[in-house]
Amino acid sequence: MSQTVSGRLKIGLSACFSHADPARSLFTNKTLQYVEQSITHWLMSAGAMVVMVPCPTGATARGDTKLSHYAEWLDGVVMHGGADVWPGSYGEVPLKDAWVGDRIRDLYDLALVEAFEQAGKPIFGVCRGLQLINVAFGGTLYQDIEAQHPNALRHRDAETYDQNFHEISITPGSRLSKLYPGMESARVNSIHHQGVKDLAPGFEVDAWSIPDRIPEAIRRRVDRGRSYIAATQWHPEFHTYGATDTVDDSAILQDFLWACATAKVSPKGPLRSAPGRIRNRAARLLRQALLMR
Repeated sequence: MSQTVSGRLKIGLSACFSHADPARSLFTNKTLQYVEQSITHWLMSAGAMVVMVPCPTGATARGDTKLSHYAEWLDGVVMHGGADVWPGSYGEVPLKDAWVGDRIRDLYDLALVEAFEQAGKPIFGVCRGLQLINVAFGGTLYQDIEAQHPNALRHRDAETYDQNFHEISITPGSRLSKLYPGMESARVNSIHHQGVKDLAPGFEVDAWSIPDRIPEAIRRRVDRGRSYIAATQWHPEFHTYGATDTVDDSAILQDFLWACATAKVSPKGPLRSAPGRIRNRAARLLRQALLMR
């Protein structure tokens, strides 16, 4: 199916950081910003154009481009996985040096979430992205789940990496339960050692890990803001298309893109309050953005 550029949704993707390192043989002492191939391909599989949103500050910064300019131009943003969130971002001191996280990336990510929230554009978080969103809106984290939560599952295994899995329980009546009707539980990948401790005000839990009940999917309640904000602790982009051993990523991706399409044609409010002509335009835009798999 061929598509024009104008018919595609433009989705921002937050940057991962590789900080300047004088011992690195390649790009010696240079700061690198990058994205992971799997998550870009996940978004592109639905016809979206993916744009990395680079951090506009730093030693080499010049010009007047701001994150708010990207938020105005793009249709939504996905907050990438990666390094730990610095405990100082939620008012704590790191309990171990290994859990200090990335304070510089936190500052960038928090500013990026603020820019898109202020612009009323949808935000979706993956893994670290969920944790960062929770912190951005006033929540806290377990610095290490196994160390701080009794009887916790092993949510990260360095040897098996993306082949580490566990079960989740989908909250009845939640948006996620509507995306997966009749599904009470599912199997997901698990590649994190931090997680939500105190949920941010105005958010709800769409899914919990089983049996230790750590939030695995969260979203902002529709009565607490006009823009769509949701996140999963697992990596939906790691699901193998067509496989049945882990939860299918398609419904999650299309739900986010539906929100982006809706915000594009009705920037003043959520879909549920939009008139029929707005809903129809959003549906047409999403159909244009979705490629046949």
